[in-house]
Amino acid sequence: MTRMKAIHGLAALVLAATALGASAAAAVSRRTCCAAGLIVALASPWSTAMAQATNGAADARFPDVLSATVRARSADTFDFDVTISSPYDTPQRYADGFRVTRLSGEVLGERSLWHDHQNEQPFTRDLYGVKIPAGVRQVRIQARDQKHGYGGKSIDVALPARR
Repeated sequence: MTRMKAIHGLAALVLAATALGASAAAAVSRRTCCAAGLIVALASPWSTAMAQATNGAADARFPDVLSATVRARSADTFDFDVTISSPYDTPQRYADGFRVTRLSGEVLGERSLWHDHQNEQPFTRDLYGVKIPAGVRQVRIQARDQKHGYGGKSIDVALPARR
């Protein structure tokens, strides 16, 4: 399993464990609980770091950005792999895009998504060739809902080679 797939799987497990709650967790087999507990415990520092990097509260009307990988292509051009979760995702309503902005809100790059990801949650899509002005060391990544627009959890990401 690649590192990215492992991270996506871990993110899905953390989301599922959070959604379960105590009563539902009791119904899960002891073996599953032990395995999930171990993985969630290992994921806690990552989850905390991600929560600190987000702004806004999760809202069922919006998709959430779970993580992003950023690579410098050149001094001013970057590639992004963004993992998004939208638990309501259906052909009738889905996460239909994401964007990379300055912390001030200026849009630097945007990707539209043309179909639902109902059977692929969370999912990762790329945005390549984003030009980012010199001096910008950190960007914000936000996901968009087809009906409600931008909202949900976003993440702030430090740009490699600009820390």
